[in-house]
Amino acid sequence: MHLQEPILCPVSVSAGRLGQASGRYTKQLSDLKGLYEDQTAFAAALGQGDALVYEVTDYRPSANAGDLIFGVTRMEPGRIGDEFYLTRGHIHARADRPEIYYGEAGQGVMLLESPEGDIRAMPIGPRDMCYVPPFWIHRSVNVGTTELVMSFMYPADSGQDYAIIERAGGMRQRVVATADGWGLRDNRLYKPRPADEIAVLYAANSKNDSKNET
Repeated sequence: MHLQEPILCPVSVSAGRLGQASGRYTKQLSDLKGLYEDQTAFAAALGQGDALVYEVTDYRPSANAGDLIFGVTRMEPGRIGDEFYLTRGHIHARADRPEIYYGEAGQGVMLLESPEGDIRAMPIGPRDMCYVPPFWIHRSVNVGTTELVMSFMYPADSGQDYAIIERAGGMRQRVVATADGWGLRDNRLYKPRPADEIAVLYAANSKNDSKNET
């Protein structure tokens, strides 16, 4: 049997990057078109330049079940109207896979939504660890005035499904600035998922589990 070599990947909190990363991608403001409620404010911000919103560096040893992908997300501070900079958000393609986030620097919120539309908002600061259970849609939001840096880890065969959010018109609630810092507001564009779509989501993952057991 061929064993993979262990690897040490230092986390640079100041740079917001993973050392020895095998992959890197960035998202500019233009990549987040359609995510914000105030489209006039979005167009005005984009007119000032296609700003970097977040960067991800990760290490992917393999795509095998039982392996892990891990990395670092660095998100700039900023707002579009009264909404903060955020990630696109996703559910895992194998939705029964969990994820862990660990706060390194800054102040963020992990916004989570169940397929049925239940919302949870988990504040994340330095040395906070957030567990995202299976079947929860999730997105990171930078609610601070400095860079938000988080480490993350998830099963290597998880995959990402971004379309589940797009089909619903976004997540059911938005993270917005308030006099006290941040709060939640209902998303007026949100469309609840039909019961058959939810059933298919759960059934598909049960089918995947059955295949893995054979």
